[in-house]
Amino acid sequence: MILTAKNKASMAVHMAQEKKGVNIKVIEIGKVSLIADYFIILSGSSERHAQALAAFILLEFKKKEIAPLTQVGQKEGRWILLDFGDVVVHIFQEEERKFYNLERLWAHASEVSLEVGSKKWEEE
Repeated sequence: MILTAKNKASMAVHMAQEKKGVNIKVIEIGKVSLIADYFIILSGSSERHAQALAAFILLEFKKKEIAPLTQVGQKEGRWILLDFGDVVVHIFQEEERKFYNLERLWAHASEVSLEVGSKKWEEE
């Protein structure tokens, strides 16, 4: 099964919610940048929580045979980036999230709400 960027973003959001990610935002940057189609931005409550969020998302994507192009920051757990090409997941500690403020940096892109909780990507 091939997942669209929207399906992958939905899946990442669902995984983040399942593991209690905080303040989850989805930014559709594909209309304003070639970097990716979606940024998923969320916070972990601690370094270990951020690491656990990243590990869970990576594991679930691996089950769908989707490998990240790049993954950085897991060891420190302060800002973890998981780049799946068309979807990039940013897992922050709150201090780093406020400092880098990706939401402001990408304010010209639209924040979107994806269907979550339904595992819609498994149906398509």
